[in-house]
Amino acid sequence: MLTMKTQETTSAEEAALSKWNLRDLRKIPEFGALVAFLALFIFFAIFAPRFFSLRNITSLLTITAELGIMTVGISFLMVSGEIDLSVSGVYAMAGFIFVTLANIFTFPLGSLVALVVALLISISIGFINSRVVLRGGIPSFIATLGMMMFLRGILLGITGGRSISYAGDSLVPSLLTGIMAYRFRPSHFWFIALVVIFSFILNRTVFGNRVFATGGKRQAAYTMGVNVNRVKTACFMISAALAGLSGAIAISRFNLANVSFGQGMELEAIAAAVIGGTLMTGGYGSIIGAAFGAGIMGMVRTGLVMTGVPSYWYNAFVGVILVIAAIVNLKLRSAVLGE
Repeated sequence: MLTMKTQETTSAEEAALSKWNLRDLRKIPEFGALVAFLALFIFFAIFAPRFFSLRNITSLLTITAELGIMTVGISFLMVSGEIDLSVSGVYAMAGFIFVTLANIFTFPLGSLVALVVALLISISIGFINSRVVLRGGIPSFIATLGMMMFLRGILLGITGGRSISYAGDSLVPSLLTGIMAYRFRPSHFWFIALVVIFSFILNRTVFGNRVFATGGKRQAAYTMGVNVNRVKTACFMISAALAGLSGAIAISRFNLANVSFGQGMELEAIAAAVIGGTLMTGGYGSIIGAAFGAGIMGMVRTGLVMTGVPSYWYNAFVGVILVIAAIVNLKLRSAVLGE
C-alpha cells in the first residue's frame, strides 16, 4: 500500500513538474519563435533540396540581417509601449542621403562622413516622432504612419521616382556588406553584434529596466521616478537609427537607391517582433526573440522561392504570419499577465 501511494505521489509530482515546466516555457518570449524557426527550417530543408546550400544560407543571412537590424530597434520601442511605422521611410531616406552625400564627398573617408550624417538625420526623425507623440498627444501609430508617408512623398518629389547609383568610395560598402570568405558579409556580424548589445541593454541595465517599466506599468514607473518621456524618446531614436543603418546597408549592397526600397518593411519588422514574443501593448519582449522572428521572415522569403512558389505570394504569407503572431501574442499576454 505504501509503495502504491509513493508511486501515485511520484506520478503526481512529475505531472505537476511537467505542467510547471510547460507553463514556464510559454512565458519565455524566445520559446515560440525558436520552435517556429526550427519547424520552418526543417520544413524547407525537406521540401527545398538546395536550401542547405552555402549560397542560400548566406543569402538568408543577408536578408535576415537587413530586416533584423530594423526589427531590433522596433522591438525596443514596442517594449516601451509605442510603435513606429515610419521605419521603412527612414530606411529609404537614410539610403538616399547616404548615396547622395557619398557621391558628393569625394575626399578620403567621404562615405564614412555620409553614413554618419545619414544616421544623425535618422536619429533626428526619431526625435521628431517622439515629440509629436509625447508632446502632441497623438497615438504613435498615427504619428509614425504620417511620418512614413511624408518621407516617401519627399523622396518621390525630389527624385521623381528615379534611382541614384552609388559612385562614392568603397570604404563603407566594404565595412557594411562587402563579400567576405564563403560569401559571408559584414552585415551578418553587425546584426549578431547588435542583437547581443541591445539584448544586454534591455535585460541587464538600468535603462532596460526602465524601458520595461515604461511599457508595462507607466504610472508605477512615474511613481518610481522614471522619466517616462525621456525613455520613450530614446527608444524612438534607437528605432530610427537602426532603420537608417539597415537602409544604408541595403543601399551599399545594391549600389543603388530607389524610393520604392523598403516598402512594407515596417510590417515585416513588426511581425518579426511579435513572432519573437514582444507584446504589442508593451512591457514584455525579447531582442533575441525578435532576431529569430526576423530569421523566420527571411526563411519564408527564400524558402518559398526555392520550393517553387512565386515570390509575389510572400506578402500573403506575411499577412497570415502577422495574424497568427497576433493571436499567439494575445495568448502570451494571458499567460504572462494572468488576464
